[in-house]
Amino acid sequence: MKVLLFGATGMVGMGVLRECLLDPRVERVVAIGRASTGLIHAKLGEIVLPDLSDLSSIEGELTGFDACFFCLGVSAAGMSEADYRRITKDLTLSVAKTVLRLCPEITFIYVSGASTDSTEKGRAMWARVKGETENALLAMPFKAKYMFRPGIIRPLHGIRSKTKVYRIAYAVLTPLYPILKLVAPQLLTNTEAVGRAMIAVAANGTDKLHLENDDINRLAALPQAA
Repeated sequence: MKVLLFGATGMVGMGVLRECLLDPRVERVVAIGRASTGLIHAKLGEIVLPDLSDLSSIEGELTGFDACFFCLGVSAAGMSEADYRRITKDLTLSVAKTVLRLCPEITFIYVSGASTDSTEKGRAMWARVKGETENALLAMPFKAKYMFRPGIIRPLHGIRSKTKVYRIAYAVLTPLYPILKLVAPQLLTNTEAVGRAMIAVAANGTDKLHLENDDINRLAALPQAA
């Protein structure tokens, strides 16, 4: 399959890109973002675009894809609701509408987060906005659409978060991973599992629209030929 990947320079996106380049089911992956990944690979194409809210200049390069993995995201810490909604919801839906128009048979996978509020009425601002975004995407007529809701994501293979507070949190959690995996495995996943699960869902589908850590880890463990 041919994959569009948004957010390939973020922690989750880097993990997803790594798995796309390794997986024989992915024939081609085109990373679109505000910065280059810095990678060179026979399967990888890159489009660097300063303003992702306007894809009009590259529409000719956005056709013929089977899946779109949308991994762009920001932390809500210190952001106003208006700014967070502009980046999290408005940008996502702008990209999704363009991708759907150009590739009406595409599968769209959105990286949301654990505890996202599908009711859009909760007290947590970020969870409401994520819920609004998910609901809007689910209402769009993609061939298929899936909302990934990972919880604690362990970065593997040298991948690091660009967000300082997350890097500190991961450093603190690292010694605790073996204990957490033993007593509360449902809280944990990793960058490799997220990427493998996305590819598995794009290739074969699944019966759930909202995928939590347990679902992500289960799908990631499936053989590539499944």
